[in-house]
Amino acid sequence: MAGREAPSSGPDSAGEPTGSVGSSGSQCPSGSGGAGRSGRSSGDGPARSGTAGRAGVSRRAASSGRANGSDGSSVPDEPAGPGGVAETGEPAGQITDRVDEVPPTPAQARAIFGSATAGAEHYARLLAGPGVVRGLIGPREVPRLWERHLLNSAAIAELIPRPCSLIDLGSGAGLPGIVLALLLPDVQVTLLEPMQRRVTFLAECVHALGLENVEIVRGRAEELAGRISADVVTARAVAPLDRLAVLASGLVRPGGVVLAIKGGSAWQEVAAASPALQRLGMRDVTVVRAGSGKVDPAATVVRLIAGRQDNWGARARQGKERGGGFSRRRGMA
Repeated sequence: MAGREAPSSGPDSAGEPTGSVGSSGSQCPSGSGGAGRSGRSSGDGPARSGTAGRAGVSRRAASSGRANGSDGSSVPDEPAGPGGVAETGEPAGQITDRVDEVPPTPAQARAIFGSATAGAEHYARLLAGPGVVRGLIGPREVPRLWERHLLNSAAIAELIPRPCSLIDLGSGAGLPGIVLALLLPDVQVTLLEPMQRRVTFLAECVHALGLENVEIVRGRAEELAGRISADVVTARAVAPLDRLAVLASGLVRPGGVVLAIKGGSAWQEVAAASPALQRLGMRDVTVVRAGSGKVDPAATVVRLIAGRQDNWGARARQGKERGGGFSRRRGMA
């Protein structure tokens, strides 16, 4: 039940936690980049300099609470504390649910998560407790954990072709990656995050939730471009669209899908990023209202198809019909 450790390159945004993965051990098709593999880790390989795993991806048991960069020197180390003790004073890998208050689970969350509701509630406690104590989310976000974070992340599940491999870029506290893993057991999720303290939290969450379809990679997208890849790349509160498209383009496979969760200014970002998107060969640029009729508010998502259109592009476009949340579309030649 250990998840592999892997970090990402987006900046940390206060109050914007990221997610972990589902409870099933199902595997998605893996490509040359190797993002889509079993979430079980293979020991202490990356713990030592010069022993990084395939494609520079770090591999450690999630229960160890530690992770290392894909490049021994490029990612600054942030020790969890003396003796491997996390910032809460709990031994790494033994994260607890200490929390003063957790918002009650709304009915729409039970409807969306179904059999994964217990896992989502456990994750909510981890975010509201250790996540706040360690500064991964702001304390003011706790009362709106479900609506603003968990359900906002869950909404994009309808846009993801299945089965597939997925990289959550700049995963932070695990949103949307952990949420998507809970919901989509046939999707192999890689949480990409560069910061040690966030990687430690992610590893502890994966261990506590018993997630087997997740791996964690500590590193930056710029450094891992072409070394790991996936069919889908997700991002939430990582960077402006033009910058995000550059980061994602090095991770998504040709014909794959980039899903960027944005706010009300999504179309303005699309317009501003248009030259960069064209240079990168991004096609079928759309703005989607994901989860309409299921979550309130619906999630605003910029969806991009990378490079040539193939079966992945066709399947990605079908996502709008599943959710009925497509707002409008602007093609990029």
